[in-house]
Amino acid sequence: MSKWDKLLKRIYSLSKDFRFEELRKVLESYGYQMNAPKGGSSHYTFRKAGCQPITIPKHEPIKKVYVEMVKQIVESEEKNSENTR
Repeated sequence: MSKWDKLLKRIYSLSKDFRFEELRKVLESYGYQMNAPKGGSSHYTFRKAGCQPITIPKHEPIKKVYVEMVKQIVESEEKNSENTR
């Protein structure tokens, strides 16, 4: 099993030990761009044209609610890629 597959498996199981950089890697692989916070905030916003932005605080470990948001994005992206085949 590749590192990518292991990472997606952890997302689907809603693992509680996610790091910010792991979620960043997943979101950027689906075309989201990270916008750095302004004014000392720890919340980073990820944007993609035609999609809702997602804001994730850079705290370790990442709270489950943010992992759930990324899981929904992964499921949506995979569903869209199946429809385009």
